[in-house]
Amino acid sequence: MTTPNRPAPPRERRPRTVFRRLDGILLLDKPQGLSSNQALQRVRHLFRAEKGGHTGSLDPLATGLLPVCFGEATKIAGGLLGARKAYETVARLGIVTDTDDAEGQPLRERPVPALTIDAIDAALKRLTGRIRQRPPIYSALKRGGEPLYAKARRGEAIEVEEREVDVHAFDLLNADDLLDRGEPQLRLHVECGSGTYVRSLVRDLGEALGCGAHVAELRRLWVDPFREPRMWTLDALENLLAQAGERVLDACLLPIEAGMASWPQVRVSEAQAHRLGRGQGLRGPYKPAGQVAIVDEGGRGLGLGDVDAEGALRPTRLFRWAAATQGGEPPAG
Repeated sequence: MTTPNRPAPPRERRPRTVFRRLDGILLLDKPQGLSSNQALQRVRHLFRAEKGGHTGSLDPLATGLLPVCFGEATKIAGGLLGARKAYETVARLGIVTDTDDAEGQPLRERPVPALTIDAIDAALKRLTGRIRQRPPIYSALKRGGEPLYAKARRGEAIEVEEREVDVHAFDLLNADDLLDRGEPQLRLHVECGSGTYVRSLVRDLGEALGCGAHVAELRRLWVDPFREPRMWTLDALENLLAQAGERVLDACLLPIEAGMASWPQVRVSEAQAHRLGRGQGLRGPYKPAGQVAIVDEGGRGLGLGDVDAEGALRPTRLFRWAAATQGGEPPAG
């Protein structure tokens, strides 16, 4: 006896996310295996934030601090992209990969010579300071409007030019495995400026040591101005939402002002804030010259501005409440 084919039951559809206006900064502890954009979309849907952006990509292999800006905080994200950052990484010696990390395909393998702490420290010192660095071929840098990694995956020949970067610290934390004839790896601490690739640093360190190397582990520890961050994992956020609700989840966000600490601060009166909100400049004199954070008399952030050589203040990126009618509009969220 045959059983007639029955139609498969319909797939259960997930409820569509109803987004809301939300402003603030989340210090996410990005898990391994997700791209920065995938992590951003996860938390954006979790918080139901209409608008979101992250401040500097982490490779899927990497974990650690990924500041995520919601709503009006995205207007300061560009400034956070150039901030000083710190990492802890494990360099696996003796193997070079096409991506300069453990996710790539091995290109060549060489024996690891007998190394001393002095020799390792000397190589690290040569890669510290203002140096020239060639970014990895598999990177998010764009050429002709397309990321280099997309071209590399198609097998296109790519020449990546060297560029100057700042490496403030490149220090050896632990070499026990290597010195005890275990795994040929080094645990390292890196502090660097914008545009520096830890993968490239480790690759170049391997060449300086005569054996090649790639990144086996990478964790971002902090990003200015978040030097001692209270980070939240995706699991912790999901559990908090399920157990305590959205109001408690929102308490995990930092105010926008927390992300403005790296800029010099200019405080303005209510009347001056109203003029700025209408797009008008202020004669001042204000200082220092350059980009500044504008706050009102109560310390609430109004946005970013520029102070020229004569001390005049011009608004550049104001938050929506700065452009509201006199008296302002409280930020949502």
